[in-house]
Amino acid sequence: MQPMRLVCPPRLCQSRPWLTGAVVVALLAGPATSVTLFQKSAYTTIDPKLCQTAGITTTGTAFLCPGLDGYAISIAEVNGRTFMAAGINPQQTRAAQQALNATNTPLRKSGRATVEWRFTIKDQHRVPYAMIVRYFTRSQTARGEVLVVTKIAGSLACHVAYIDALANEDAIVLARQIADERARAFDCTAAPTIEGAHGTSPM
Repeated sequence: MQPMRLVCPPRLCQSRPWLTGAVVVALLAGPATSVTLFQKSAYTTIDPKLCQTAGITTTGTAFLCPGLDGYAISIAEVNGRTFMAAGINPQQTRAAQQALNATNTPLRKSGRATVEWRFTIKDQHRVPYAMIVRYFTRSQTARGEVLVVTKIAGSLACHVAYIDALANEDAIVLARQIADERARAFDCTAAPTIEGAHGTSPM
């Protein structure tokens, strides 16, 4: 089956109000051309009911779900661990082969998951460079929450960092900082790092 590129339904692609204090960067591409980049967050919801089956294996089912402005999200569960990637042909990216070691799921009790996208606007189009997803993890002795920062660059996606959301009071602030400062230049051949305090949530 050929990888799919989905068109996101409008109600899923609508972002929440953009964050205040957004960073504005002006890049001059030439004497007569300029491109303005706005660094912001947008949110989409993963609802399995709106996803398309992308493959069935002995260990589970893989799905393609709508993401931000046509960027598809691939999600699969294998032996209690969730593998998620986004971008163009997400199933072919490194992120589609990466998962936390602990048993985990990004789905809340509602059966849905929230994806925070960090993106820029280029020529009036939103272009994501990272996504942040909260995973609910567990081991035999503990339960926790871990934020996973994933680099998104067209057909390239990989895990950048893991943050223990219970051990760090401002975990989401740290995750956004890492996404903004490191994701775009991150080498996907490198291993993701654990950032901030950790040890409370199984990873």
